Amino acid sequence: MQVWPGQAYPLGATYDGAGTNFAVYSEAARRIELCLLHDDGSETAVELRETDAFVRHAYLPGVMPGQRYGFRVHGPYEPERGQRCNAAKLLLDPYARAIAGGIDWGEEVYGYHFGRPDSRNDLDSAPHTMSSVVVNPYFDWANDRPPRHEYHHTVLYEAHVKGLTMRHPDLPEELRGTYGALAHPAVIGHLAKLGVTALELMPVHQSVNDHRLVDDGLSNYWGYNTIGFFAPHNGYASGDRGQQVLEFKSAVRALHEAGIEVILDVVYNHTAEGNHLGPTLSFRGLDNASYYRLAEDPRHYMDTTGTGNSLLMRSPHVLQLIMDSLRYWVTEMHVDGFRFDLAATLARQFHEVDRLSSFFDLVQQDPVVSQVKLIAEPWDLGEGGYQVGNFPPLWTEWNGKYRDTVRDLWRGQPRTLADFAGRLTGSSDLYQDDGRRPLASINFTTCHDGFTLNDLVSYDEKHNEANREGNRDGETHNRSWNCGVEGPTEDAEILELRERQMRNFMATLMLSQGVPMLSHGDEFARTQGGNNNAYCQDNELSWVNWPTPGKPPPALLEFTRQMVWLRRDHPVFRRRRFFHGRPVEGTHDVLSDIAWFTPHGEEMRARDWQAQHARALTVFLNGEAISEPGSRGERITDDSFLLMFNAGADPQDFTIPAGHGAQWHLVVDTARSDVLPPGSGRQYAAGDRVALTGRCLVVLQRPA
Repeated sequence: MQVWPGQAYPLGATYDGAGTNFAVYSEAARRIELCLLHDDGSETAVELRETDAFVRHAYLPGVMPGQRYGFRVHGPYEPERGQRCNAAKLLLDPYARAIAGGIDWGEEVYGYHFGRPDSRNDLDSAPHTMSSVVVNPYFDWANDRPPRHEYHHTVLYEAHVKGLTMRHPDLPEELRGTYGALAHPAVIGHLAKLGVTALELMPVHQSVNDHRLVDDGLSNYWGYNTIGFFAPHNGYASGDRGQQVLEFKSAVRALHEAGIEVILDVVYNHTAEGNHLGPTLSFRGLDNASYYRLAEDPRHYMDTTGTGNSLLMRSPHVLQLIMDSLRYWVTEMHVDGFRFDLAATLARQFHEVDRLSSFFDLVQQDPVVSQVKLIAEPWDLGEGGYQVGNFPPLWTEWNGKYRDTVRDLWRGQPRTLADFAGRLTGSSDLYQDDGRRPLASINFTTCHDGFTLNDLVSYDEKHNEANREGNRDGETHNRSWNCGVEGPTEDAEILELRERQMRNFMATLMLSQGVPMLSHGDEFARTQGGNNNAYCQDNELSWVNWPTPGKPPPALLEFTRQMVWLRRDHPVFRRRRFFHGRPVEGTHDVLSDIAWFTPHGEEMRARDWQAQHARALTVFLNGEAISEPGSRGERITDDSFLLMFNAGADPQDFTIPAGHGAQWHLVVDTARSDVLPPGSGRQYAAGDRVALTGRCLVVLQRPA
């Protein structure tokens, strides 16, 4: 076999049409072998003799796409000094563009941290672990263009590749659960009709099933256990020799054709290698001390993620890996943005969370990554890890305070009105002081982590017995309310209340300033049987149960569609600037851009906001006072709206406030299962009373 000197950049395996360049970083290694794997189980070892800045490399003519490979690293196995090299381990390429196979959790993989000798003959791991794959980078993108929806036009839909598509009745059996299913017209048609503009995919980076879960007959379904930051997960494709790359690209191309962006949930805070007892799969065997944040005793790891390890965010090689990965997914895979799991860990240069850390500096100046959507899950499990509102101006954030407050309002908690007003209007207390706008707030009431919308109104307690952890896992304080009965019931009154509560949550989400995010299947009122931590349930418990063909779809589906489109049609619900609470300068409008009233039609005073029993208010949104220009510089105007919230249990009459419009008509009443077409609802005049049932939201519209 011919072996030529290669190039130290780019890292990974790069096919150029005639052969493949291999490059891998390790400062700890004394010697590295590239192992080409053959289908008969044999391997050909090639020592990487060329070295530049601790990057070893070689070019192999004739090595083609589909070739499986790995690395064997000869170097110190000294856990007490933070190094765990072991040439018996076949290691994945950290820059592998595709990964083949899975892990056989026998001793051959799992037992390396118990002083086993550095002997390939004693432990040959190749048959028991995964392998890297050379891929063909060439793909016909045709006329693909990123949709580039601005945030004020964005509706996010969080989904799992498999969970969204496994039970879709219109998909061929062999397509379900794959990237190809995302490209199917039945799935894209549903998203488009719903009004979704961005599909936020739960992790699609190559992940690993945990040993414990495999032993229990479960799996790491959610995928927050990454081992390959460049490789699409092979379990969602028809094959694992590069098919996963082509099929993912095809799905992105199809979604873009429908005007739907693709955002990836990415896990750059830890890897699947776990704690000091976990497997050596890649980074640990290459250069443990360069990739991981080690504890004071370097045999152990600092862990702010709850997974056993945290990546070393002050290491230039870790930062390069993350930035190279992000750019790769944008430039080569054409994704439109990222949601960063446990993003506070990315800001931990030393111990504390630092909003000016090197990672944010790199993102800010990067000409590629800085131009896509960047969404933070702004917390981790370490000390001081709850950082909602503290990310830099370029970022948007999952607003956990929005979720908590809206849940508290609709379950009837006292003294929630003042906090709710802030969340409804874009959380200026979190985002205004650093120059950000309401669109920095990603609003959600449910997501993959926690109850579904149906379970939120059906369970007071978690029911996670299926996870085989004694119901100890998952959040205990869910801010949920079962409406009187725990779980399934045939009581018609309770079922009607639960349906109304789900409409209340959907309507509130779409009427709030910020960017709304739906969780897949909530529009169908899907349930997980009260399981609020279904991370290991790769089965019908977690998969979306689509409507049966030939039967009427759930009423909540049409209500959700109508609320999404009501939001889309009226910019007063998706302002790009915060409310001022006063008339807009330069206009003839004497009314404030927003006003707050008691149910009696009187302006709210300080004591009204703090009254323990108060669970109702009216909000006036002035559509003629949107203080921002349109796309061509013209001043935007819209219809005006009154939002009436009755979160109490009893019916209540609301009085339409005087001086804010003479004629109003009903658009939304969550006591009903539909949204009324413009102008068709009941007419009201100033001073009229509007009867709201208990736990209900009403929207009145006044044409501009």
